[in-house]
Amino acid sequence: MDSNSLIEPLDAILAPKSVAVIGASTQPGKVGHDIFVNILKGGFTGTLYPVNPTARAISSVRAYPAIKDVPDQLDLAIVILPPRPALQAIQDAVARGVKGLVIVSAGFREVGPEGREIEDRIVAICREANVRVIGPNCLGVINPLPAVRLNASFSARMPKAGNISFISQSGALCTAVLDFAADRNFGFSKFISIGNKADVDELDLLRYLHQDPDTEVILLYVEELRRGPEFIQAVKEITCGDYRPKPVLVIKSGRTSAGAQAAASHTGSLSGTEGVYNAIFQQAGIIRVESIDELFDFATAFAYKNESELGKLRRKVPSGNRVAIVTNAGGPGIVATDMTMFSGLELAQFKDETIETLASHLPSTANLKNPVDVIGDATMERYENALGAVIRDEGVDGALVILTPQSMTDVLGTAEAIARIARKSFKPILCCFMGVIDVSAGVKYLQDHGIPVYKFPENAAKAFGALYRYSNWLNRQHLAQYQLTFDRERAARIIKDCIARGKTRLGELDGIGILESYGFKVLPTKLAKTADDAAAIAAEMGLPVVMKIVSEQILHKSDAGGVMVGLESVEEVRQAFDTIVTRGRAYRTDAAIEGVLVQKMAPSGTEVILGLNRYPVFGPLLMFGIGGIFVEVFQDVTFRLAPIGRNEARRMVRQIKGYKLLQGFRGRPKGDIETIEKCLVGLSNMAINHPEIVELDINPLLVHAEGQGATAADCRMILRADGSVSPPAH
Repeated sequence: MDSNSLIEPLDAILAPKSVAVIGASTQPGKVGHDIFVNILKGGFTGTLYPVNPTARAISSVRAYPAIKDVPDQLDLAIVILPPRPALQAIQDAVARGVKGLVIVSAGFREVGPEGREIEDRIVAICREANVRVIGPNCLGVINPLPAVRLNASFSARMPKAGNISFISQSGALCTAVLDFAADRNFGFSKFISIGNKADVDELDLLRYLHQDPDTEVILLYVEELRRGPEFIQAVKEITCGDYRPKPVLVIKSGRTSAGAQAAASHTGSLSGTEGVYNAIFQQAGIIRVESIDELFDFATAFAYKNESELGKLRRKVPSGNRVAIVTNAGGPGIVATDMTMFSGLELAQFKDETIETLASHLPSTANLKNPVDVIGDATMERYENALGAVIRDEGVDGALVILTPQSMTDVLGTAEAIARIARKSFKPILCCFMGVIDVSAGVKYLQDHGIPVYKFPENAAKAFGALYRYSNWLNRQHLAQYQLTFDRERAARIIKDCIARGKTRLGELDGIGILESYGFKVLPTKLAKTADDAAAIAAEMGLPVVMKIVSEQILHKSDAGGVMVGLESVEEVRQAFDTIVTRGRAYRTDAAIEGVLVQKMAPSGTEVILGLNRYPVFGPLLMFGIGGIFVEVFQDVTFRLAPIGRNEARRMVRQIKGYKLLQGFRGRPKGDIETIEKCLVGLSNMAINHPEIVELDINPLLVHAEGQGATAADCRMILRADGSVSPPAH
């Protein structure tokens, strides 16, 4: 067997030995001409074949009328033809033994049913033959590494070789990114535009790049994902698994879009697609960035490596968040200090020995505390001594060096000094050389030696903060899972009975049995049809009580004035019944009021909200946050995709700003945080086991003092009788 036939399908696309361009053109300005010329001028190390039925040659290279006429084995075919001719050409290419395809041309699923049908037929043909396809409707692929040098793209610019790979769903963005990267002297290992994702998608490429020895950092531009839980589990292995974990940075389009559907539940109105994507990124350990500029800033920091004593390169990530700042100008040092705090970092406190060392090397006017100001006339030696002292301090996890060009500043010498110290330390050292022309020599030296350098201190501080977050992800603790038991059968019976009765909007009366089945502590609750019923029920269960309106048309009871709490006498209960019913009818005249719930008053506690909302493709999205009537005002919530276990539940609880309230605040007792975590695990199991539940709020869950549990004081659910994961119309 020809050894070339053993090449992996994605290697055939990203590191081919031979390429055919089907649809190569003799006319400059046409895609078929420009891509062929880009491959040729890029210095492709393999063999290149233009395929054109009417041309003798393309750019002085002999052309072949059809792919079957190419005399040699082919790894990759680049297809630049309209959909119907492309289909025939791809059938011929597969028959010819091509191992991979990149379909650059458009006009497929993005234009309508006919294009989609052709795209689906192409994919079916290729999958049967184990041929992988990138595209259609894409910019192409680039591998600038010296062993390959393939520029099979629209871009005339071959980027610099590096250890960072970029995957983009947008072809138009790719050309801008390549231009941006050239301006920043930024190198790539692989650069891939995936277009319609007919076959190869982000996850396929992430898995490939995880195994790629030439890729250290993976960048991703995403418009939409088509895989949910599978994506999370696979990418988690990439970002923190046992085999060569690699950071994945993502920029997601559409962040400013509200994205949330009109929903009856708080969870539905607060989540939207942004909640889904944030959950996916957080659970997979992906770092989300805000802009293309930030994407490159962070990538530069993550690509920063150092040679260990064994001669192997090791990524420089801080073991903590304590940063030292060395600067020759007070203003930028203050800016860096401020941004450091905003980035989740803190200024390191130097040991006495470090301060003594600094004092021996710096002038009396220098600031020896953090940030260290080496004064505007600082020499290269002054920088080297100051940086060397602080980076050796055990209380320092990394350093930020700021240089502003003064007339006496040795910019290149300072850069060389920083590089000398960086080679000796496993702690990250990030630089900010402010300016353009005056600092260019030093900037180039640092870039050439792989040391991150930025134009502004806030960029450097944010990048350091991203390194710290990734370090936390790599080094997070893994607690033993909770051993919880649930009554799945009981919950299923309740849901089935409600659906049989045509009831798809459930309040506490139906919902508490489901909650009880999954470990939630609930309150004694009964429905009163009259004021006298309410009085009798309250007397039986014991005062004080809470009363709530029951109507499928009034889901947010507080908005209708349909909740009254702390009722301490039978007479108050009678009056409350009449008041609640009157308010409900005034709030919504068409509401069918079933009665009023009488519920035992819960012990006091911190109000939190738990919820779920089910999404096509991704499944159930869980929500946790500060609850009560202000949940949509403060929107202090976080999301995860089910299923989750103890560790993810723990991270959810600790992620919200209101976590301080649960820790004990101004004399308030610490809340029962472990019970919240167990409730979240129970909710996750409920979501997985009962797909009929499409929306759910438990609001509030009253969290009592540590060791005293939590009580579900109110809940609402929406069921879908037909098993669909889309919520019913509201």
